Amino acid sequence: MTTISSVSLGVPLLIAFGVVAGIVATRVMDVVMARLPEGETPPLVASGVLTERDPDAAPKRLAAVVHHVAGWLTGPLYVTLLLLAGSVLGDGVVTYLLTAAVTLGLMVGFFALVVLPRPGLARQRVRTITRDWAVSAAVYLLVLVPLVAGAASVLGGL
Repeated sequence: MTTISSVSLGVPLLIAFGVVAGIVATRVMDVVMARLPEGETPPLVASGVLTERDPDAAPKRLAAVVHHVAGWLTGPLYVTLLLLAGSVLGDGVVTYLLTAAVTLGLMVGFFALVVLPRPGLARQRVRTITRDWAVSAAVYLLVLVPLVAGAASVLGGL
């Protein structure tokens, strides 16, 4: 595996591919979210925070837009973190996995510590929502990381 940090044209192409990979990963994540007890709640929580409404009364269309845009942009965020980690740690599986762990921590941490506390939901529901979000985020990364690794391998030949 390569993070192509030394290839000038490959870097912007890989970041752009991060958006494509983010789109694919978000679609797979949606399938998983739909099967979890509170899986579809995180986008509603975000929508509720933005509109100052209870998550159960939050606009569903806004929830979908916020969720998908965040998913699409997390792809290039992962790529950027990967390139930074690769410049310090070098190329290899460890760099991909460490970057995935950091990204998972950012995804779950931001949602659980910044977004989720705002609506004032019941403690038990907050735990379930956080758990379901962590599972969904992990699935997202299980799709995203191999896609980015494959693209990096292809672009490394530029």
